Amino acid sequence: MKKDNKNWTYLLKRIMLAIAAVLLLTSGTLNPLTAEAKPGIKASSSKVKVGSKTFTVQMVSIPKGTPVTLGLAKRQVGQVEAFTSIVKNYHAQAAINGAFFNAYGGPTDPYGTFIIEGRLAHFGGYGTTIGFLKDGTAVMAPLRNSLTGTVTSDKGSSMGWYAVFLNRTPANGASTIIKYTPDRGSRVGFSGGTAVTIVNGVVTKKAVNANSLIPKDGYVLVFTGNEKKSSDRFVVGYKVQEKLVYKDDKGKAIPWENVVTAVGAGPRLVQDGKVKLNAKAEGFNDPKILSSSAARSGIAIMPDGSILLATVSGATMQQWAGIMKALGAKQAMNLDGGASSALYANGKVLTQAGRPLSNVLVFGSNVK
Repeated sequence: MKKDNKNWTYLLKRIMLAIAAVLLLTSGTLNPLTAEAKPGIKASSSKVKVGSKTFTVQMVSIPKGTPVTLGLAKRQVGQVEAFTSIVKNYHAQAAINGAFFNAYGGPTDPYGTFIIEGRLAHFGGYGTTIGFLKDGTAVMAPLRNSLTGTVTSDKGSSMGWYAVFLNRTPANGASTIIKYTPDRGSRVGFSGGTAVTIVNGVVTKKAVNANSLIPKDGYVLVFTGNEKKSSDRFVVGYKVQEKLVYKDDKGKAIPWENVVTAVGAGPRLVQDGKVKLNAKAEGFNDPKILSSSAARSGIAIMPDGSILLATVSGATMQQWAGIMKALGAKQAMNLDGGASSALYANGKVLTQAGRPLSNVLVFGSNVK
């Protein structure tokens, strides 16, 4: 009898432990199924009807907080490379083409704003820009930039300076001032004009630009055309300071100093859940943007802060805005399209680019 009592006691303990385990697993605090069910990067396609037409949209959903950076062709501003090569080089889990660039002859320079690891790497003077904070929060604005500074002589007198462009090849015969940083590569990429080299805030060299070297701990200012005379204020040994201000399209300063990744394109498609499209007001004049139907790429911020990447094979910009709204976007903007349209997720190319690309937004836990 004592043996039977021991067996019943042992069995009762086992039953109580099993009940406790079930309660623990279903309590919501230590449920291992919750951890396994965390949302990840997911690809899908959807039929979306806008007006009388139905579109097949390729989509990639990305959870808020997923690491993101701007992948550059050959890791330099102004180069081009195959979409799949950029994806591979940056170890992306998801990717979409980014800013417009010159794909029709001449220097393959981009047109939109670039921010990489918190550094402004290229100016964009039109359209809309999407930016990401360190915690993954995404913001969208008609971003513009102002880069000015002072150069101070050894006697303490100061004069102002400014840069019109950043890491861009000047047009033939242009009178302009351009700043070149290591994001451009090891050299400015062309000859001509007057080059002023600044290292750690001090002028170290001034010479005729012969495809000047860009110092890793500084930058080069190149003065062309009638602006060459502006270089006279820069003398070896003088101290140089600069001031970067982020502004909107109305010239008002906006707090983008904490943005670590950004790419500019446009136009804006959706704002606060409603279609908002005014391409001409954003500086677009090309019929490919204003009226034509073409392959489109776009990016949206969803109500929960997650990101949606999307492509469609052929739509007008008005239809594209309608598609983004129908997909539930809170904020959305257009990216470069046509032969540049490209989308990738989880080892598979969903939309293949028809030409080498300049820049790609890349997402994933291992992006480099």
